[in-house]
Amino acid sequence: MKNNVHIFTVPFEQRKVLLLSDLHWDNPHCDRALLKKHLDLALKGGNDVLLNGDTFCLMQGAYDPRKSKADIRPEHNVNSYLDAVVNDAIDWFKPYAHLIKVVGYGNHETNIIKRQETDVIQRFVFGLNRACGTSIEVGGYGGWIVYQFKECETMRKSFKIKYFHGAGGGGPVTKGVIQFNRMSSFIDGADLIWMGHVHECNELIYTSEYLDNKSNVKLRNILMVRTATYKEEYNKGLGGWHVERGATPKPLGGRWLEMNPERITKNKVERVTLNAMTYRA
Repeated sequence: MKNNVHIFTVPFEQRKVLLLSDLHWDNPHCDRALLKKHLDLALKGGNDVLLNGDTFCLMQGAYDPRKSKADIRPEHNVNSYLDAVVNDAIDWFKPYAHLIKVVGYGNHETNIIKRQETDVIQRFVFGLNRACGTSIEVGGYGGWIVYQFKECETMRKSFKIKYFHGAGGGGPVTKGVIQFNRMSSFIDGADLIWMGHVHECNELIYTSEYLDNKSNVKLRNILMVRTATYKEEYNKGLGGWHVERGATPKPLGGRWLEMNPERITKNKVERVTLNAMTYRA
């Protein structure tokens, strides 16, 4: 990794990646059965896993005004609360450690740095790498992930992901879509812009016009992807902070990113293309 750019060179063949954010893994409302189902599918297929923030919830520590006894798992209800969460998570994620490429930060993790002066993402990744002999990279709140598909020195194609955990609220009507417009106004060169944070699930395609190096007018597609959550807070509308503030039910799960590089020969000229799509996990 250099300057928060994570580069992975991979074979010139289809690549599937499980995009996850907002697991809130330590929260009692996290649907761990669903999360395990999706991670097991990634394990079976040998697919990469990327985590874009709020892997943890971490709201039950000292000095946190949001803490509630109802929102802590019994095994974490100990004096060494943060240690218990991190150590438990390391054990739980061990079977999938070799699939995980990057773990980024969300507002829940950065809040712990501010309130508790400890970095749970660094501790989690260090613990997994030490226990499993892996080389998982710590990301940022935002950054770049680049897949370089290489067949030979002259046949290669890159797919560039701009990830950002997210900011602000999603909005009951817009579902956070307007934030893609804002990101597209200052991000250039990304093939995919990926956010989480507002617990919504969607994909949009923005198409832009540009001139190539021979002054030909070309069009390119940019995928705009929002991954949801694994924390089910609505609880049939019975009550609680999520319901009382008028928030809506939220979709659960992540998204699969499928990248397909291809060699094309036309008039004895070879070139490479790469098609990509996402779909709900």
